[in-house]
Amino acid sequence: MAFLGLGGAPVLMAAYFIFARAYPAALFSTLAGVIIGVGCFGNLAGSAPLAFVVAQVGWRAAMGGVALMAIGVAVALAFALSNQNPTPKPVGQALGSAGLLSLFRNKQVLLILPMIIVNYAPNAAVRGLWAGPYLADVFGMDAQMIGNVTMGMALTMAVACFAFGPLERLIGSKKILILGANTIGVLACAVLWAWPDSAWQISALALAALGFFCSTYPVIMAHGQRLVPAHLTGRGITLFNFFCIGGVGLMQFATGKMAAMMPAVFLGTPDFYAMIFASFGLVLAVGTVIYAFALDPKTS
Repeated sequence: MAFLGLGGAPVLMAAYFIFARAYPAALFSTLAGVIIGVGCFGNLAGSAPLAFVVAQVGWRAAMGGVALMAIGVAVALAFALSNQNPTPKPVGQALGSAGLLSLFRNKQVLLILPMIIVNYAPNAAVRGLWAGPYLADVFGMDAQMIGNVTMGMALTMAVACFAFGPLERLIGSKKILILGANTIGVLACAVLWAWPDSAWQISALALAALGFFCSTYPVIMAHGQRLVPAHLTGRGITLFNFFCIGGVGLMQFATGKMAAMMPAVFLGTPDFYAMIFASFGLVLAVGTVIYAFALDPKTS
Protein backbone atom coordinates (compact mmCIF):
# COMPACT_ATOMS: atom_id res chain seq x y z
CA MET A 1 0.00 0.00 0.00
CA ALA A 2 2.88 2.35 0.75
CA PHE A 3 4.28 1.80 -2.74
CA LEU A 4 0.85 2.51 -4.22
CA GLY A 5 0.91 5.85 -2.44
CA LEU A 6 4.45 6.62 -3.56
CA GLY A 7 3.60 5.73 -7.14
CA GLY A 8 0.34 7.61 -7.30
CA ALA A 9 1.29 10.77 -5.43
CA PRO A 10 3.35 12.40 -8.22
CA VAL A 11 0.68 11.91 -10.88
CA LEU A 12 -1.63 14.77 -9.90
CA MET A 13 1.15 17.20 -8.98
CA ALA A 14 3.13 16.47 -12.15
CA ALA A 15 0.02 17.09 -14.25
CA TYR A 16 -0.64 20.39 -12.47
CA PHE A 17 3.00 21.40 -12.92
CA ILE A 18 2.75 20.75 -16.66
CA PHE A 19 -0.52 22.68 -16.91
CA ALA A 20 0.98 25.64 -15.05
CA ARG A 21 4.09 25.73 -17.25
CA ALA A 22 2.76 24.81 -20.68
CA TYR A 23 -0.77 26.24 -20.90
CA PRO A 24 -2.38 29.67 -20.44
CA ALA A 25 -3.30 30.47 -16.84
CA ALA A 26 -6.97 30.86 -17.81
CA LEU A 27 -7.10 27.14 -18.68
CA PHE A 28 -5.60 25.87 -15.43
CA SER A 29 -8.94 25.40 -13.64
CA THR A 30 -10.43 23.51 -16.57
CA LEU A 31 -7.45 21.21 -17.06
CA ALA A 32 -7.06 20.63 -13.32
CA GLY A 33 -10.75 19.77 -13.10
CA VAL A 34 -10.50 17.30 -15.98
CA ILE A 35 -7.69 15.45 -14.19
CA ILE A 36 -9.72 15.23 -10.98
CA GLY A 37 -12.88 14.31 -12.87
CA VAL A 38 -11.19 11.48 -14.75
CA GLY A 39 -9.74 10.32 -11.44
CA CYS A 40 -13.25 10.25 -9.94
CA PHE A 41 -14.35 7.90 -12.71
CA GLY A 42 -11.31 5.80 -11.87
CA ASN A 43 -12.59 5.59 -8.31
CA LEU A 44 -15.90 4.35 -9.67
CA ALA A 45 -14.11 1.75 -11.80
CA GLY A 46 -12.29 0.59 -8.70
CA SER A 47 -15.54 -0.30 -6.93
CA ALA A 48 -18.16 -2.57 -8.50
CA PRO A 49 -16.37 -3.14 -11.86
CA LEU A 50 -13.13 -4.15 -10.15
CA ALA A 51 -15.05 -6.40 -7.77
CA PHE A 52 -16.64 -8.11 -10.79
CA VAL A 53 -13.25 -8.69 -12.43
CA VAL A 54 -11.83 -10.06 -9.18
CA ALA A 55 -14.76 -12.47 -8.95
CA GLN A 56 -14.09 -13.67 -12.50
CA VAL A 57 -10.29 -14.01 -12.61
CA GLY A 58 -9.12 -13.68 -9.01
CA TRP A 59 -7.37 -10.97 -7.02
CA ARG A 60 -3.82 -11.54 -8.28
CA ALA A 61 -4.80 -11.56 -11.95
CA ALA A 62 -6.92 -8.44 -11.50
CA MET A 63 -4.08 -6.58 -9.76
CA GLY A 64 -1.67 -7.77 -12.43
CA GLY A 65 -3.92 -6.29 -15.10
CA VAL A 66 -4.08 -2.97 -13.27
CA ALA A 67 -0.28 -2.99 -12.91
CA LEU A 68 0.17 -3.62 -16.65
CA MET A 69 -2.13 -0.71 -17.45
CA ALA A 70 -0.11 1.53 -15.12
CA ILE A 71 3.13 0.48 -16.81
CA GLY A 72 1.59 1.17 -20.20
CA VAL A 73 0.58 4.67 -19.14
CA ALA A 74 4.08 5.33 -17.75
CA VAL A 75 5.72 4.23 -21.02
CA ALA A 76 3.33 6.38 -23.05
CA LEU A 77 4.11 9.41 -20.87
CA ALA A 78 7.85 8.83 -21.23
CA PHE A 79 7.51 9.18 -25.00
CA ALA A 80 4.81 11.85 -25.06
CA LEU A 81 6.17 14.37 -22.57
CA SER A 82 9.06 16.70 -23.19
CA ASN A 83 11.42 18.27 -20.67
CA GLN A 84 12.57 20.99 -22.99
CA ASN A 85 12.97 24.62 -21.98
CA PRO A 86 12.75 24.33 -18.20
CA THR A 87 12.10 27.65 -16.49
CA PRO A 88 15.44 28.99 -15.16
CA LYS A 89 15.76 30.01 -11.54
CA PRO A 90 15.64 33.83 -11.35
CA VAL A 91 18.76 35.43 -9.95
CA GLY A 92 18.43 36.14 -6.25
CA GLN A 93 15.37 33.95 -5.73
CA ALA A 94 15.43 31.18 -3.15
CA LEU A 95 14.65 27.56 -3.84
CA GLY A 96 13.94 24.67 -1.51
CA SER A 97 12.64 25.29 1.99
CA ALA A 98 13.63 28.97 1.89
CA GLY A 99 11.54 29.45 -1.23
CA LEU A 100 8.55 27.70 0.32
CA LEU A 101 8.82 29.77 3.48
CA SER A 102 8.63 32.89 1.35
CA LEU A 103 5.12 31.84 0.31
CA PHE A 104 3.97 32.10 3.93
CA ARG A 105 5.01 35.75 3.94
CA ASN A 106 2.47 36.41 1.20
CA LYS A 107 -0.75 37.68 2.79
CA GLN A 108 -2.84 36.39 -0.10
CA VAL A 109 -1.47 32.87 0.37
CA LEU A 110 -2.41 33.01 4.06
CA LEU A 111 -5.95 34.08 3.15
CA ILE A 112 -6.57 31.17 0.79
CA LEU A 113 -4.87 28.46 2.88
CA PRO A 114 -7.86 28.01 5.24
CA MET A 115 -10.11 27.54 2.21
CA ILE A 116 -7.69 24.98 0.78
CA ILE A 117 -7.66 23.11 4.09
CA VAL A 118 -11.43 22.91 4.60
CA ASN A 119 -12.86 22.83 1.05
CA TYR A 120 -12.36 19.15 0.24
CA ALA A 121 -12.72 17.86 3.81
CA PRO A 122 -16.55 17.63 3.86
CA ASN A 123 -16.51 15.66 0.61
CA ALA A 124 -13.78 13.18 1.38
CA ALA A 125 -14.38 12.78 5.11
CA VAL A 126 -18.17 12.51 4.90
CA ARG A 127 -18.16 10.15 1.93
CA GLY A 128 -15.22 8.10 3.16
CA LEU A 129 -15.98 7.94 6.88
CA TRP A 130 -19.44 9.11 7.95
CA ALA A 131 -21.94 8.67 5.11
CA GLY A 132 -22.18 4.89 5.42
CA PRO A 133 -22.69 4.71 9.20
CA TYR A 134 -25.09 7.68 9.06
CA LEU A 135 -27.32 6.13 6.42
CA ALA A 136 -27.26 2.74 8.16
CA ASP A 137 -27.88 4.00 11.70
CA VAL A 138 -30.48 6.66 10.94
CA PHE A 139 -32.34 5.18 7.97
CA GLY A 140 -31.53 1.48 8.32
CA MET A 141 -30.06 1.25 4.81
CA ASP A 142 -28.31 -1.90 3.66
CA ALA A 143 -24.97 -1.96 1.85
CA GLN A 144 -26.56 -1.71 -1.59
CA MET A 145 -28.64 1.36 -0.73
CA ILE A 146 -25.67 3.01 0.95
CA GLY A 147 -23.60 2.29 -2.16
CA ASN A 148 -26.25 3.90 -4.35
CA VAL A 149 -26.34 7.09 -2.27
CA THR A 150 -22.56 7.40 -2.01
CA MET A 151 -22.27 6.61 -5.72
CA GLY A 152 -24.54 9.56 -6.39
CA MET A 153 -22.29 11.72 -4.26
CA ALA A 154 -19.23 10.51 -6.19
CA LEU A 155 -20.92 11.24 -9.52
CA THR A 156 -21.77 14.81 -8.50
CA MET A 157 -18.14 15.29 -7.47
CA ALA A 158 -16.98 14.14 -10.90
CA VAL A 159 -19.49 16.33 -12.73
CA ALA A 160 -18.45 19.34 -10.66
CA CYS A 161 -14.78 18.85 -11.54
CA PHE A 162 -15.62 19.01 -15.24
CA ALA A 163 -18.07 21.89 -14.82
CA PHE A 164 -16.30 24.39 -12.58
CA GLY A 165 -13.41 25.18 -14.92
CA PRO A 166 -15.60 26.33 -17.84
CA LEU A 167 -17.98 27.98 -15.36
CA GLU A 168 -15.12 30.00 -13.90
CA ARG A 169 -14.22 31.32 -17.35
CA LEU A 170 -17.89 32.11 -18.00
CA ILE A 171 -18.25 34.03 -14.74
CA GLY A 172 -14.83 35.62 -15.10
CA SER A 173 -14.01 35.31 -11.41
CA LYS A 174 -12.42 32.55 -9.37
CA LYS A 175 -13.41 34.18 -6.10
CA ILE A 176 -17.12 34.54 -6.85
CA LEU A 177 -17.34 30.91 -7.96
CA ILE A 178 -15.45 29.59 -4.92
CA LEU A 179 -17.42 31.72 -2.46
CA GLY A 180 -20.78 30.88 -4.00
CA ALA A 181 -20.18 27.14 -4.28
CA ASN A 182 -18.80 26.74 -0.79
CA THR A 183 -21.58 28.84 0.71
CA ILE A 184 -24.04 26.35 -0.78
CA GLY A 185 -21.84 23.60 0.67
CA VAL A 186 -22.31 25.18 4.10
CA LEU A 187 -26.07 25.21 3.51
CA ALA A 188 -25.97 21.50 2.59
CA CYS A 189 -24.26 20.79 5.91
CA ALA A 190 -26.91 22.93 7.62
CA VAL A 191 -29.68 20.82 6.08
CA LEU A 192 -28.03 17.64 7.34
CA TRP A 193 -27.64 19.25 10.77
CA ALA A 194 -31.20 20.57 11.02
CA TRP A 195 -33.01 17.57 9.53
CA PRO A 196 -30.75 14.53 9.96
CA ASP A 197 -33.64 12.05 10.08
CA SER A 198 -36.52 13.71 8.20
CA ALA A 199 -36.33 11.62 5.01
CA TRP A 200 -33.54 9.69 3.34
CA GLN A 201 -34.26 11.44 0.04
CA ILE A 202 -33.53 14.84 1.61
CA SER A 203 -30.30 13.53 3.11
CA ALA A 204 -29.28 11.95 -0.20
CA LEU A 205 -29.87 15.24 -2.03
CA ALA A 206 -27.93 17.15 0.64
CA LEU A 207 -25.02 14.72 0.35
CA ALA A 208 -25.09 15.06 -3.44
CA ALA A 209 -25.09 18.85 -3.09
CA LEU A 210 -22.16 18.59 -0.71
CA GLY A 211 -20.34 16.46 -3.27
CA PHE A 212 -20.95 18.96 -6.05
CA PHE A 213 -20.45 22.32 -4.40
CA CYS A 214 -17.44 21.33 -2.28
CA SER A 215 -15.51 20.25 -5.38
CA THR A 216 -13.99 23.65 -6.18
CA TYR A 217 -10.52 22.25 -5.44
CA PRO A 218 -9.28 22.78 -9.05
CA VAL A 219 -10.38 26.44 -9.01
CA ILE A 220 -8.79 27.04 -5.61
CA MET A 221 -5.57 25.47 -6.88
CA ALA A 222 -5.74 27.78 -9.90
CA HIS A 223 -6.03 30.73 -7.51
CA GLY A 224 -3.05 29.50 -5.52
CA GLN A 225 -1.02 28.88 -8.67
CA ARG A 226 -1.39 32.57 -9.56
CA LEU A 227 0.33 33.47 -6.28
CA VAL A 228 3.38 31.24 -6.77
CA PRO A 229 6.53 32.46 -8.60
CA ALA A 230 7.35 30.47 -11.73
CA HIS A 231 10.47 28.89 -10.24
CA LEU A 232 8.43 27.59 -7.27
CA THR A 233 5.48 26.26 -9.28
CA GLY A 234 6.04 22.59 -8.47
CA ARG A 235 6.75 23.17 -4.80
CA GLY A 236 3.89 25.64 -4.44
CA ILE A 237 1.12 23.47 -5.86
CA THR A 238 2.47 20.48 -3.95
CA LEU A 239 2.33 22.52 -0.75
CA PHE A 240 -1.27 23.54 -1.44
CA ASN A 241 -2.21 19.94 -2.16
CA PHE A 242 -0.54 18.86 1.09
CA PHE A 243 -2.73 21.26 3.05
CA CYS A 244 -5.82 20.09 1.15
CA ILE A 245 -5.28 16.39 1.84
CA GLY A 246 -4.03 17.21 5.33
CA GLY A 247 -7.32 18.99 5.99
CA VAL A 248 -9.20 15.82 5.11
CA GLY A 249 -7.10 13.75 7.50
CA LEU A 250 -7.40 16.39 10.22
CA MET A 251 -11.20 16.49 9.98
CA GLN A 252 -11.43 12.70 9.99
CA PHE A 253 -9.22 12.57 13.07
CA ALA A 254 -11.06 15.41 14.83
CA THR A 255 -14.55 14.05 14.22
CA GLY A 256 -13.37 10.58 15.21
CA LYS A 257 -12.07 12.00 18.49
CA MET A 258 -15.40 13.78 18.99
CA ALA A 259 -17.19 10.46 18.58
CA ALA A 260 -14.83 8.76 21.04
CA MET A 261 -15.65 11.40 23.66
CA MET A 262 -19.42 10.95 23.37
CA PRO A 263 -21.47 8.64 25.63
CA ALA A 264 -22.20 5.28 24.02
CA VAL A 265 -25.94 5.92 24.16
CA PHE A 266 -25.48 9.06 22.03
CA LEU A 267 -23.50 7.37 19.25
CA GLY A 268 -25.45 6.47 16.12
CA THR A 269 -28.38 8.75 16.95
CA PRO A 270 -29.65 11.48 14.61
CA ASP A 271 -28.41 14.12 17.06
CA PHE A 272 -24.92 12.60 16.97
CA TYR A 273 -24.75 12.83 13.19
CA ALA A 274 -26.25 16.32 13.31
CA MET A 275 -23.28 17.29 15.48
CA ILE A 276 -20.86 15.76 12.97
CA PHE A 277 -22.40 17.61 10.02
CA ALA A 278 -22.50 20.83 12.02
CA SER A 279 -18.75 20.48 12.62
CA PHE A 280 -18.07 20.20 8.91
CA GLY A 281 -20.37 23.11 8.14
CA LEU A 282 -18.73 25.30 10.79
CA VAL A 283 -15.16 24.82 9.60
CA LEU A 284 -16.24 25.25 5.98
CA ALA A 285 -18.00 28.49 6.90
CA VAL A 286 -14.91 29.80 8.70
CA GLY A 287 -12.68 29.01 5.72
CA THR A 288 -15.15 30.66 3.35
CA VAL A 289 -15.36 33.84 5.43
CA ILE A 290 -11.57 34.15 5.61
CA TYR A 291 -11.28 33.53 1.87
CA ALA A 292 -13.75 36.39 1.26
CA PHE A 293 -10.96 38.82 2.16
CA ALA A 294 -8.58 37.47 -0.51
CA LEU A 295 -8.04 39.42 -3.71
CA ASP A 296 -9.72 38.03 -6.80
CA PRO A 297 -7.28 36.90 -9.52
CA LYS A 298 -9.46 37.71 -12.50
CA THR A 299 -9.66 35.09 -15.22
CA SER A 300 -7.75 36.19 -18.30
